[in-house]
Amino acid sequence: MTVVHSEVRPGVYHDSIVLMQLQAALADLPDVLDAGVVMGTPENLATLEANHLPLETLRSVRPGDLVLVVRAATEDAASDALAHVDALLARTSSDVGDEFRPRSLSSAIRLAPEAGWVLISVPGQFAAAVARESLRLGRHVFLYSDNVPLAEEIALKRTARGSGLLLMGPDCGTALVGGIGFGFANRVRRGGVGLVGASGTGIQAISSRVDALGAGVSHAIGTGGRDLQAEVGGVTALQGLELLARDPDTRVIVLVSKPPERPVVRHLLAAARATGKPVVVNLLGYAPPARRLGCLHFATGLDEAASMAVELLDRSCESDSDQDADPRYLRGLFSGGTLALEVLQGLRPFLDHLHSNVAMDDVLTLPDPFHSQGHTILDLGADEFTVGRPHPMIDNDLRLRRLDIEAKDPEVGLIMLDIVLGHGAHPDPAAELGPAIEAARAEGEVEFVAILIGTDEDPQDVAAQEESLTRAGARVHRDASEAVDYVVRRLRRRAENQGPQVELDALRAPAAAINVGLESFYDSLVTQGVDSVQIDWRPPAGGNEKLMAILDKMRR
Repeated sequence: MTVVHSEVRPGVYHDSIVLMQLQAALADLPDVLDAGVVMGTPENLATLEANHLPLETLRSVRPGDLVLVVRAATEDAASDALAHVDALLARTSSDVGDEFRPRSLSSAIRLAPEAGWVLISVPGQFAAAVARESLRLGRHVFLYSDNVPLAEEIALKRTARGSGLLLMGPDCGTALVGGIGFGFANRVRRGGVGLVGASGTGIQAISSRVDALGAGVSHAIGTGGRDLQAEVGGVTALQGLELLARDPDTRVIVLVSKPPERPVVRHLLAAARATGKPVVVNLLGYAPPARRLGCLHFATGLDEAASMAVELLDRSCESDSDQDADPRYLRGLFSGGTLALEVLQGLRPFLDHLHSNVAMDDVLTLPDPFHSQGHTILDLGADEFTVGRPHPMIDNDLRLRRLDIEAKDPEVGLIMLDIVLGHGAHPDPAAELGPAIEAARAEGEVEFVAILIGTDEDPQDVAAQEESLTRAGARVHRDASEAVDYVVRRLRRRAENQGPQVELDALRAPAAAINVGLESFYDSLVTQGVDSVQIDWRPPAGGNEKLMAILDKMRR
């Protein structure tokens, strides 16, 4: 039979590293079978119970209380273990010297006014208030703390964006700013690859691989795991992309994340295209629309993302801003269902109101295939169009009639066609489609993009077909992804003003920083040559949540 003794120390706070060390030291004492040392949050108390370390007392325990539980072989062993706590604490607490430790952010900033960053790793229920004060004082924030309520994250990120500040996190484990690692960062050489990641271990894996391939990292901006949820809207990721786009030291950008929510992906990829730099995209759990779309290169894994980034270091790309945008709708008239599917796959991350008679996730089903809505991609070879009539690969009549209807719609700015050559196909499709394209362009301001599929040996003569279509005024592509890339650039939406830009100074190696929470982060900064101030933080109001809320409101 074993004995469980416990002790609660009200209002006594230690960071998680100290608690971990104390727990290990207690477990090493003679006849101690198990030990638990936690702050008194409901989640921590539930974990103690699940590990058969129940509290002896039923009195209320607050999140700001230190909870000690020991399971031992005898009463004496359990009592002796708890009696050793103070001595063990003195031994396990980090030795940071005899320097003065301020108790508040304002005091810390007076000590280090040049500190542009505050690193926060206090328990989640207290972290938002610390972050809010940091932003109020004009500092960028690296927020390692997890369990921050989603509503608080949204409010903090909106505040940061409106103030031209970066807030990485909550639950941001990794960042590199001017070669200085925040949190769990690897030591990698400096170079031209910049990263934006809603995945801390993803940033570490890619940056380490870039280093192994002989290249280097300019900066790595962590966003926190929830940044790409629809409610948050990718605020930090969008800021990061815009900032690295302006950074002269960054030549290639890598965008990596845990599975993002689709509404955010559209804004994120549009922002990535607008950087004017090659961007490697590795959104885990998200099917890439193509291997490449303009400046975007899609990787299927972390190692591939790193390799692609290194290969792209000496390449440039055309920014979407170099192409005039057309706010009107796209209509696609396809004779082949597979090409229609490939085009839909490429368009759906970028276009709202995308309809089709072809079933695909995130594409709206067209209620009436004989009447287009919004952006529409039609497979004219589908059953509803071929009952009692030849397939459009053979007969252009239906497509010519639909082309005339779409071209006369003032809301339509671009019409997309596929022209597929080969045995059994129409003997000269350009002879019919070319005049129709030329007539439509003469009557209105509508643009045509054609995907031409064929070879030099086909009976229709692919070069002659291309020449005829081009002469009629169509833009001809031999590759569907190139056609999709052009269409996306033409139909892109103007980026909304998200607030003042973050100054490039945010990416300079910090000369000084303020750390609130884990002393191991303080030690890491000092080791990297950053003048750091460690705050002697304690839960406000002794962890009393009602009093904390009152104090927080008074500060706002």
